[in-house]
Amino acid sequence: MNTLTELLEERARQAPETPFLFFKDQVLSRSGLEDAARSRAEELRRVGIKEGDRVAILLPNGPDFVIWFFAVMKAGAVAVPVNTALKEPEIAHILRDSGASALISAAQGLQRLEPARSLISPPPGAASIIYTSGTTGSPKGAVLTHANYLFDVSRFVKAIAMTERDRFLCFLPLFHVNGQVVTLLSPLWAGASMVLMEKFSPKEFFEFLARHRCTAFSGVPSVYAVLLSLAETQRRDLSTLRFCICGAAPMPVEVFERFEEKFGAHILEGYGLSEGTCVSSVNPPPPGRRKVGSIGLPLEGQDMAIVDEGGRELPAGEIGEISLRGANVMAQYWNNPSATAEALRDGWLRTGDLGRRDEDGYFFIVGRKKEMIIRGGENIYPAEIEEVLYRHPKVREAAVVGLAHPRWGEEVAAFIVLKEGETAAAKEVAAYLKGRLADFKLPRRIEFVDALPKTATGKIRKQELKRLFSK
Repeated sequence: MNTLTELLEERARQAPETPFLFFKDQVLSRSGLEDAARSRAEELRRVGIKEGDRVAILLPNGPDFVIWFFAVMKAGAVAVPVNTALKEPEIAHILRDSGASALISAAQGLQRLEPARSLISPPPGAASIIYTSGTTGSPKGAVLTHANYLFDVSRFVKAIAMTERDRFLCFLPLFHVNGQVVTLLSPLWAGASMVLMEKFSPKEFFEFLARHRCTAFSGVPSVYAVLLSLAETQRRDLSTLRFCICGAAPMPVEVFERFEEKFGAHILEGYGLSEGTCVSSVNPPPPGRRKVGSIGLPLEGQDMAIVDEGGRELPAGEIGEISLRGANVMAQYWNNPSATAEALRDGWLRTGDLGRRDEDGYFFIVGRKKEMIIRGGENIYPAEIEEVLYRHPKVREAAVVGLAHPRWGEEVAAFIVLKEGETAAAKEVAAYLKGRLADFKLPRRIEFVDALPKTATGKIRKQELKRLFSK
């Protein structure tokens, strides 16, 4: 098979009445999903959507997202999933940048748009454009092909030994590649099924897991910490839980060990990013050898290396940048050749993450070359917030960093130097940001300082800020 739609068609043909998607009181069979997607694809064609057009999907978790995701591709178009937490200016940027010809939203349904004039066309086989925040402050669209998805899904299913008996609980947002790859497409590939939640709810998690006898779920470290805190009050039969996937941020060893002891399920830590179609490495399940604290072994067919600034591979034990090569690496950044050239060098994706490889071939993350903040699994880039802060009429200088947080991993902190003669309160700045940024990007700590620490060349020393204010 060459496309995700062919994957759905094949699974529907093999076992049409087999339940695939459970959501609240709804059950959608494989053929039910296929039929609904085909019908919606016809609807897209009737409003003039053509092959290669971009169609934005602004929907919360639910059967509608899944149906439209496949429908867009059945129509020959390219899906552009949009984060539902974004505010109007952020959504407008994605619609404008992608040149979307239509928008599918919960409020308006299917809307035809007048796309921005684009001088480029999607590469052959493009399936989606996943927008991820960039260090320049503007989100970049990673173009993923059907081949990217199929390679990543097939190798991931094999790496974790997923079978048709597995049932994945999905509470991660489906506009993220993690939700798409790990808990939607991988179960479809394996002939398994999924249980979909609108969003993560600690109180509902145990109920859904027990009622549907789920065997697995995928979550970020903060989710595991929350579940542990509620475990004593939620006494349910969780014996069907076989393994759990963890990624997006390092898992504290203490949380790791306590969770496994409490629930009796193996945590499989992995690593990936949108530009690599989600999964690039993962620890093997039993009876394979797992290393706690490691991001595991590269997927079959995934080249993974630690390189220096010049791109030369470093030996085991030395720290450098994690680089990836394989059929899951994105085709390009949409309409952004300079960013593409920076990220893709000589066939390798330079991730910006720092890591090391041990003598056994297991990889470990030791830090981030980029200044990205990871709060509860959400990627947040300081430059995007700083750009908005600099638009405030009272702000002279601003710096945004991530400070350690016991539950969320990191918390967003903003440090502001006001213009001479101006005064402001943290509440005033917070209110200004609230209407311009998604809630998960909002600084939880706002500090006014007389000056920002800088190097001799005038560059803001963000590590010094973190050191001074992490106490």
